[in-house]
Amino acid sequence: MTKRQKFFKQYGSTVFICLWTFAALIISQFIVIFPMYWLLGEKFSQPLWTCIYYAIDYIVALLLAIVAPYQLLKWWEERRKDRSKRLTSEFKPDKTTLGIDKWPSFVDIGLAPIGYIIYIVLANMITNFMSNFSWFNADETQDVGFSYYISGNDRLIAILALVFIAPIAEEIIMRGWLYGKLREKTGLIISILITSLVFAILHWQWNVSVSVFMLSLVLCSLREITGSIWSGMMLHMLSNGIAFYALYSIGV
Repeated sequence: MTKRQKFFKQYGSTVFICLWTFAALIISQFIVIFPMYWLLGEKFSQPLWTCIYYAIDYIVALLLAIVAPYQLLKWWEERRKDRSKRLTSEFKPDKTTLGIDKWPSFVDIGLAPIGYIIYIVLANMITNFMSNFSWFNADETQDVGFSYYISGNDRLIAILALVFIAPIAEEIIMRGWLYGKLREKTGLIISILITSLVFAILHWQWNVSVSVFMLSLVLCSLREITGSIWSGMMLHMLSNGIAFYALYSIGV
């Protein structure tokens, strides 16, 4: 066996899972955004349709990232008629892998605010350090898809999209699916770092990526400690909720 064959045998599935997850999240946006923009035109920028876009986008992403590989590998396994069904069982996204095999406990609820404090401390430390570099703009505002100074029903719709839909879907995909599969194949530190790196890259902006990288470190740690994604999901909602209030508090 050559060095290349050994490398792909050892790391091939890990690389495949990361690339598949990353591609699923990106491709889902293109699948959803073009038909909606073509149908709605200027209305697409309104909060209600933006919320609907978020919901549909994450549903498509979940299907592409989790359901699609399982079905593809199941089909491939059936085609090869392998009675052991090794590939199917290895990649099957069961509830244990996704971290939702049990209901949230008081421990999950209690760890969420503790995790948030740890995340804020880590994020502030690394952001202050990165601010020493001229190319890093710590004050750059993240584009979340909604215009500023929204109010009334529009604000409620934006809360639904950013504080609930996004954290639930992202935790299932990133800390449920991606981290769960990586943890089966690699060590703890490698799984946390890879998951956090993919999550950070998906946010594109330097200052946001640095912050969410630190957030993901805490979220993955909670996944490891509790064995589920509930605590991380609540922490993610808490973080987005506080950020939403800070971003849209003007004009309340």
